[in-house]
Amino acid sequence: MATAAARRRRRRAALVGWSFVLPNFLGFAALTLIPVLGALAVSFTDWDAYSTPRWIGLDNFRRLWQDDNFWTALTNTCWYAAGHIPLTLAASLGLAVLLNRRLRGIGVLRTAFFFPYVTSLVAVAVVWNMLLSPDVGPVDQFLKAVGVAHPPGWTSSTDWALPALILTSVWRDMGYYMVLFLAGLQTVPAELYEAARVDGAGPWQRFWHVTLPCLRPTTFFVLVMLTISSFKVFDLVQVMTEGGPGRATLVLSQLVFREGITQGRFGYASAVSLALFLICLIVTVVQFRLQRRSER
Repeated sequence: MATAAARRRRRRAALVGWSFVLPNFLGFAALTLIPVLGALAVSFTDWDAYSTPRWIGLDNFRRLWQDDNFWTALTNTCWYAAGHIPLTLAASLGLAVLLNRRLRGIGVLRTAFFFPYVTSLVAVAVVWNMLLSPDVGPVDQFLKAVGVAHPPGWTSSTDWALPALILTSVWRDMGYYMVLFLAGLQTVPAELYEAARVDGAGPWQRFWHVTLPCLRPTTFFVLVMLTISSFKVFDLVQVMTEGGPGRATLVLSQLVFREGITQGRFGYASAVSLALFLICLIVTVVQFRLQRRSER
């Protein structure tokens, strides 16, 4: 009897647990897992969404290897990530340290820096396009006023379009990651700072030897999230430059959009998206392994 009662309790506990997990899992399966598996299957076919898919095996991946657009998009994506990740990480951490104080009005400042993240990205892109306009934009007007005879052309220049995108994305994203770092800073014991002051440590030494080690889990999480978001960037590029001028800002997610939605080559677009997924997966796994190694 006791054994039967224990089994019923375990069964009831399992049912309660599944009742919490199942709705989220069903949403994940319907909106993420099944589409990913579908894209994997489509990547081995030639399909335009109107005719019957035709199995072509690895032809899409062979074409991918020889496609100059793919390698250009991959290069641009890597350069974007190389600029976006460290700059956003540094800006958000710096803001968090500066705003981790009990001052009057500090909540207003935190909200002001966080606000761009919840603002419509389309609105952000349009405003920054106007700010960076080479003809009437206030940024170039200011540069001319301080003596820069030939300011950058920003989104109209093949050399400056990608830096303009990075600048805009850093401005938009740093408020969100600032909040994460602020949450991490709240967990740092005040006793560690007091002990460091007693030992004669200055502000920079306290930051380097107390703050950063205590923020290691938060920093790792922010780094992973920044990496994934950088490699799958699309909307900002689409609104600000549409991949131009030329192919100067063409990124992998936009190549997927062009090949699939614009050109109707869904099989090849699925192959590109699978390559993007594998790149994100590999980079994330490497980050996790490096994190585990550093913790030993």
